[in-house]
Amino acid sequence: MGEDTSISLRIELGSDTLLGPGKAALLSGIRDTGSIAAAGRRMGMSYKRAWYLIDTLNKAFQEPLVFASKGGRRGGGAVLTSTGDTILDSYLRMERLASAAVAGELDLLASLMKPDS
Repeated sequence: MGEDTSISLRIELGSDTLLGPGKAALLSGIRDTGSIAAAGRRMGMSYKRAWYLIDTLNKAFQEPLVFASKGGRRGGGAVLTSTGDTILDSYLRMERLASAAVAGELDLLASLMKPDS
């Protein structure tokens, strides 16, 4: 597969909830940093936008994906719940499987591109 050739996976979870590369990256950032703000900054996203996306995901599933605690003396933080871990791991697994399933077709498309594209 060409280095610049890839697919992105976007899953429609009902009529108004999407799970795609952006939300997966945000969840991954929270897993890595322990902070919604830090995960958002890592993506060039405002805290307000990051919190909105997490709130949307938390409301869409039977259990929240992220548990956040407010700041204070010890500072706040955020962690993925076990459901959040399951959802993120599942998304990443689906992304890998989809990429593997279409690798040959992506190679074909890449081979037909102009060299400077």
